[in-house]
Amino acid sequence: MSATKDRIASGNLARLGLLDTARIDLCAKVVAEAEAAKLETVRVLFTDQHGILRGKTIVASALPSLFANGMAAPSTLLLKDTSHRTVFPVWQPDGDVAGDLRGAGDILMVPDPNSFRVLPWSPHSAWLLCDLAHGTGEMSPFCTRSIMRKSVGQLAAQDMELVVGLEVEFHVFRKVDPKLDHASATMPAQPVHTENLSSGYQFLTETHYDALEPVMDDLRRCCAELGLPIRSMEIEMGPSQFEFTFDPADPMTHADNMVMLRTAVKEVCARQGLHATFMCKPNLPNVAASGWHLHQSLVDFKTGANLFQSDSDALTPECSGWIAGVLAHAAETCLLTTPTVNGYKRYQPHQLAPNRIVWGRDNRGAMIRVLAKPDDPASRIENRVAEPTANPYLFFASQIIAGMAGLAQPMQAPEAVENPYDAGAEALPDSLLAAISCFDASSLYRRALGDDFVDYLCKIRRSEWDRYHLSVSAWEQQEYFGLY
Repeated sequence: MSATKDRIASGNLARLGLLDTARIDLCAKVVAEAEAAKLETVRVLFTDQHGILRGKTIVASALPSLFANGMAAPSTLLLKDTSHRTVFPVWQPDGDVAGDLRGAGDILMVPDPNSFRVLPWSPHSAWLLCDLAHGTGEMSPFCTRSIMRKSVGQLAAQDMELVVGLEVEFHVFRKVDPKLDHASATMPAQPVHTENLSSGYQFLTETHYDALEPVMDDLRRCCAELGLPIRSMEIEMGPSQFEFTFDPADPMTHADNMVMLRTAVKEVCARQGLHATFMCKPNLPNVAASGWHLHQSLVDFKTGANLFQSDSDALTPECSGWIAGVLAHAAETCLLTTPTVNGYKRYQPHQLAPNRIVWGRDNRGAMIRVLAKPDDPASRIENRVAEPTANPYLFFASQIIAGMAGLAQPMQAPEAVENPYDAGAEALPDSLLAAISCFDASSLYRRALGDDFVDYLCKIRRSEWDRYHLSVSAWEQQEYFGLY
């Protein structure tokens, strides 16, 4: 192992100050694990702006070189919308190109040895997640993993840390037509044709769970072998709809877990002729929308005390301030919690999803559901606003940024509501365009994330909105083609 350590320590990443002694030791340990597991390949990946894993695959023998020098990837991967189109003029000598990433040059992928996972469904291969840096060693301002790490550090500087728990809904369908004909290879590709694995609305129905248990078991076992702390597997409301919940953990652990969960579920299902989707509301008959509920508690860094735990029915000052900050900045945060055109179609009244910026005590219609009882060490809040497609690093960072803003003033939470769909309460943005406008105008996020990042993300999301609203829909065809 000493030779491996020496090789890693003499590489470019160490010279750039991106590896310390402890990190070098951990990298060498991963190399030994890969050799012991007789791995053939390693998938070297980063989470892009959309929360999608992208990267390259290397042979396992190249792992020491990867840890020593990192890996180059085209910078245009950071400049694409969800259709995989590059939305900035990278071939022009001037014009608006985020980070001045012109000419499709390289960005440096810096592997994190803590993220190394052997893949249960492909045991000759492994995942390795990366941060993104420039060739100078400076971290990329568009690396969402680094953005969240900065927010966590700012919270730690105030002797606090965030603990989060996940509830994630998604669908698994049987694939009927994979749409592999040449005409379907559009940009983005034409959607596959599917059918349900279970029929009808079925919320927590035991017989439906039993029918779906083979799929549930495969997904659960793979998650467990990846080290994902799955707590429960549930039959959700709609046909073929699942929910997985996680034990609480720190934000970085669960952000990594979330991108691994989404990718693992899709890959495991695809190998069985199934199609898993975390799209919020698929355009299918009788489908139910999927959400992503984020449980949050604030912990004293020194004592480990839960700062949301009270000795009475009143909110603690920290809980009140955190709720107030998250609510006050909810509209401008929506671009980070609900980043797709489709996600806003979930914000409907009386559907177990929020459409107003309010909080309530144990109320599943409210945006913030407070689960805090006197002397309960599990006291927490649950933000029910997000869709399952959200980039978890940006989602978690947004909660820290908004929550800390509430603590800094300090702010106090408004009164709890019993009617979360009261038309008099402030509404969440009703479209991606409205969310873009709120985020663009946010002084909070411009201070916290920088003008370059805010402008960058707004441009990418506007590209998606423009393609959406300029396309002729089935509704328009039905409405006007025969009438006029």
